Amino acid sequence: MSYLDTPLIYNLFPRLAGRMDRWPAHAERAAALGFNWLYLNPIQYPGFSGSLYAIKDYFRLNPAFLPAGSADDRLEAIVPTLGAMAELGLHPMVDLVINHTARDSELVQEHPTWYLRDPHGNVQSPFAIDPADARKITVWGDLAEIDNAASPDRATLWAHWARLVERLLELGFEGFRCDAAYKVPAALWRSLVERARQVKPTARFFAETLGCTLEQTRALRDSGLHFFFNSSRWWDFHAEWCLEQHREFEAIPSISFPESHDTERLAAASGGSAAVQRQRYAFAAVFSAGLMLPIGYEFGFRKKLDVVATRPEDWEQPSFDLRAFIARVNQLKRETPLLQGEGKLQALTPLSWEVLVLERRSEQAPGQVGWIVLNKHAGEPRTLDLPGVCGELGGARLVRVCRDQAPSHGEAVPQTLTLDPAELVLVLAGGT
Repeated sequence: MSYLDTPLIYNLFPRLAGRMDRWPAHAERAAALGFNWLYLNPIQYPGFSGSLYAIKDYFRLNPAFLPAGSADDRLEAIVPTLGAMAELGLHPMVDLVINHTARDSELVQEHPTWYLRDPHGNVQSPFAIDPADARKITVWGDLAEIDNAASPDRATLWAHWARLVERLLELGFEGFRCDAAYKVPAALWRSLVERARQVKPTARFFAETLGCTLEQTRALRDSGLHFFFNSSRWWDFHAEWCLEQHREFEAIPSISFPESHDTERLAAASGGSAAVQRQRYAFAAVFSAGLMLPIGYEFGFRKKLDVVATRPEDWEQPSFDLRAFIARVNQLKRETPLLQGEGKLQALTPLSWEVLVLERRSEQAPGQVGWIVLNKHAGEPRTLDLPGVCGELGGARLVRVCRDQAPSHGEAVPQTLTLDPAELVLVLAGGT
């Protein structure tokens, strides 16, 4: 398993971690859990709002992350920290935010034609319309929207982004989470991917598509981006849409996540259920090519990460400790060819059933097959006649993914399988 093909991403949210001299300790924990990528949200100098995603100066560091007593906010100051991560076997990645800047960025005055303008000639801020109520419009007034598609000075603008990509790669970053990738022309992404390849052939680009339409995602097919983040986090295990989207985009490897810095903490939403926390992480591991976990998930943190307000003082007392479980799932993901690559998924049980069985096949394991068996009920056990659903299971082994006592080699498959509340198990056919 290569980190280039099966990304296991730990999101070190810098506002919670604090100064960058504290990041290596978190990186050590991520490495011990078996992650191979370490993702940092934007590290650059922010505008007046303080939001990580309102970048004022792309070539200076956020002062909030400088070590105590340091005034060196040059990007170069992060090199030792990135080197420490690399020594742990972690490949650093960072947000690439090129669809907007901070409204008070010097670029607004220096390059006025780079920005979208309203009918009055004022710089336009990005906005979102609530699909359930078109009267509800959210405007991000601290941001200024870039016109990457039609700026009359597009060549200079695109060259600016290329220099940024080159600089970040030279510092030691190896990948980019492409913020709001669907708001950037596919042609620009293609040019940046090609430029990155010339600097670092193994550089990888991960498309963030939260909140976009299927049409906008389809428009990125020709972008050259290496991975998409999928929407499986929102699947209730009943509706058809998630499997339909997986089938439509299975040619593009994707990343699953049980929560992110943009979502509510799962531990808060579930009322502190460690079983649900385990289930959703295990499901992310078996659903797609890669997975991502934000800092604090392993401890059941409940406070939502905030790009403006979160501080190191928001570090919580653990609700539970899932480190051994997460390390075991990551190892299973790394060592099981059937779980690598995007795979092909097919539901073998009606989606209305309380036990879901998904058949999984993968190009990384030709001719082999496995089954993901999941109890949708978080409060009660459920039973299933497994051979009656999957057929002959002679020689298959059962991996109790969600249990601490799960033997790494698996166990014999019973005729009637009893699942704990919110349990997910993996059945691997003989030889898988």
